Amino acid sequence: MGDLALIFGASLAAALAVGLAGAVALRVLRGRSITVHISVLLASTVGAVAAGVAVVAQAMFLSPHDLQVVLTTLAAAAVVSLAVGWLFGRRLAAAAVWADQARARERRIEKGRRDLVAWVSHDLRTPLAGLRAMAEALEDGVVDEPVTVAEYHRRIRIETDRMTRLVDDLFELSRINAGALRLSLSTVALGDVVSDALAGAAPLAAARRIRLVAPESGWPAVTASERELARVVGNLLLNAIRYTPADGTVTVDAGRDVDTAWLAVADTCGGIPADDLPRVFDVAFRGEPARTPAAVEPSGSGGLGLAIVRGLVEAHGGRVEVQNVSDGCRFVVRLPAAGI
Repeated sequence: MGDLALIFGASLAAALAVGLAGAVALRVLRGRSITVHISVLLASTVGAVAAGVAVVAQAMFLSPHDLQVVLTTLAAAAVVSLAVGWLFGRRLAAAAVWADQARARERRIEKGRRDLVAWVSHDLRTPLAGLRAMAEALEDGVVDEPVTVAEYHRRIRIETDRMTRLVDDLFELSRINAGALRLSLSTVALGDVVSDALAGAAPLAAARRIRLVAPESGWPAVTASERELARVVGNLLLNAIRYTPADGTVTVDAGRDVDTAWLAVADTCGGIPADDLPRVFDVAFRGEPARTPAAVEPSGSGGLGLAIVRGLVEAHGGRVEVQNVSDGCRFVVRLPAAGI
């Protein structure tokens, strides 16, 4: 019985020494990845077992040959244990990281949903209240002067168009988020799409006394769905016009790299705060009050325009980014260039 107690004490002391060294190593490496922590833990466990067996084998006064056999067997078992533990440890670490990222992504999506509902509710409440008031005034005969009646009709049409655009944006965004967007890819002349977008945005730009500048030639061709590409360019133009002060300038330019075509829309809005740059493509994000669009023609975008731009561009296999320039900001869209 005494011999067993002595053997137990010797192996326990050796294992504790290795275990304490492993604990110190884990504390020193506490800022490292999960894989590193699992590897250290496995090495400490196998090392504790190996240290206990080695101490006991030495104490038993085994012959050199027998001691070598024991240590060789122990080394083989340690290699297998560490290899299997490291392999499955990495899988567990990857699963833990993936689960954490999934939870964070779900929280962001849920926050986006709440923000979207809040913004859309706000954007619908105002025009609906105005429509109701004007409809009741017309119905009750409160207004009967032809000029006033015509103005009420005009305002009703404007507010109806605003809500229609908002509903269209919501439908487009839901298709993107649900993965239900189907693109009909073809070779599209980027210059034609930009020309149409500029013509559509010209009245709003003229009302704001904003110059629209674009080169007459040098436009590349891209592989894209023309309808969705037109929406991307139109949203970027309208966003630039709304945030650019009166007498400002919006510049559209494009070019081509080796296998990528790019389109840039620059404005003179004064720039975007650095903290807001990573968030400008988020759903319902409108930035600080200083960047709230001026009240010209109601947009009804609900803060969805740039979110739709990012979704459509990524659906094409491209990317969109924004950066501050000297007197404003510059949005750059990169898409696969057509091979012509």
